[in-house]
Amino acid sequence: MIRWVKEMLRSRYVRALEEDVARLRAENRALVNSLLGTAGFPPVEFPEVVKPQALPRLRRRSWHQLQAWKEAEAGSNEVRK
Repeated sequence: MIRWVKEMLRSRYVRALEEDVARLRAENRALVNSLLGTAGFPPVEFPEVVKPQALPRLRRRSWHQLQAWKEAEAGSNEVRK
């Protein structure tokens, strides 16, 4: 039960930090464009923040698959010599 409460609080804290980061980025963009406008330059178009994508899970190979792979690799190295 205590572990669940800790996880909930931590996830809420991380979410709050991410929201603050997004808010500060938007505020910084507005300030930069305001300063550029004051100096007589056109506003800058900032690209959207790239959202992280989940990496595909690597497939674990069994020991006999690894052994066959190593043997095939060793055989190809002998042919090259």
